[in-house]
Amino acid sequence: TGSGQQSVTGVEASDDANSYWRIRGKSDSSCQRGTPVKCGQAIRLTHVNTGKNLHTHHFPSPLSNNQEVSAFGDDGEGDDLDFWIVQCSGTYWQREDAVRFKHVGTEVFLSITGEQYGHPIRGQREVHGMPAANHHNYWKAMEGVFIKPSLDPAKHDEL
Repeated sequence: TGSGQQSVTGVEASDDANSYWRIRGKSDSSCQRGTPVKCGQAIRLTHVNTGKNLHTHHFPSPLSNNQEVSAFGDDGEGDDLDFWIVQCSGTYWQREDAVRFKHVGTEVFLSITGEQYGHPIRGQREVHGMPAANHHNYWKAMEGVFIKPSLDPAKHDEL
């Protein structure tokens, strides 16, 4: 049902290799690797295994009837409905912080509640967009590769 695009689901295991997303800037030129993500910054989340972007649009989700969240695009290239604003409490998104992602185009919050799929993805929960901020739309990075910004070569003091 819905758009026919690839479903995005959630699992409780924090070490699920299919749950890794790469954080990218609004365009490749505006976000260099290792640059801290600012609270209020627009980002794209690209699924590591498929190269598709986290996406939403005005289709109802199949289980909760909230807004469908899907994976869309090829090799990290999608469209204007792939952008999410990072909502956090400080200046930058810190590794241990719980954050919200608000969709730029439709203004829903990336959320997960208790609705679970049956066959063929039994036990996986529906990820969807909700119109209001609440306890269902906090997210926290549990694992990953965290890259520090490169040192300025002019100030590098090692040989």
